[in-house]
Amino acid sequence: MKTKRIVITGGPGSGKTSLIQYFEAKGLRCLPEISREIIRKAQEEGIDQLFLEDPVQFSQLLLEGRLEQFHLAPSFTGSFLFYDRGIPDVTAYLDYLHTPYPEHFNDTCRTYPYDAIFLLPPWKEIYRQDNERYESYAEAEKIFQFLHQAYRQYGYEVHHVPVGSIEYRCAHILEKLNQLF
Repeated sequence: MKTKRIVITGGPGSGKTSLIQYFEAKGLRCLPEISREIIRKAQEEGIDQLFLEDPVQFSQLLLEGRLEQFHLAPSFTGSFLFYDRGIPDVTAYLDYLHTPYPEHFNDTCRTYPYDAIFLLPPWKEIYRQDNERYESYAEAEKIFQFLHQAYRQYGYEVHHVPVGSIEYRCAHILEKLNQLF
């Protein structure tokens, strides 16, 4: 049986990473978000916010990293492989900034499809800015809309995950996956 590629996405501070970590603790297979690693590497090279200074270069690095993650699925066993963000997140963020990007970004989003998309809404009570998360809560709400729009643009049915405890969110996603597959 082919492992299904499942994206957990949402704007900054929506609880994605905590949910992915919870899935991992439950023994589910997950791949981490890579943007923080790219941000830290750029900061070590003296670029404070690569995404703000050169959004297309930053996004190209993300596109390459997420494509690499996409190709890892066949090496995993089990029903599902969860991704902390997917390839279309790249174009969603660029669209949010109204930044033009090369057509190969769209081509990549269309060529490498995921099996299910779960979108987490902004959650004011848990939202925190930090060294890599510079967006305000209002910006996080806008990014959420751009993420929804991007995934729909590439033909996905977007499954919204309600705010709630990690256990509740996990159960919600797993129940929906059982219905889908």
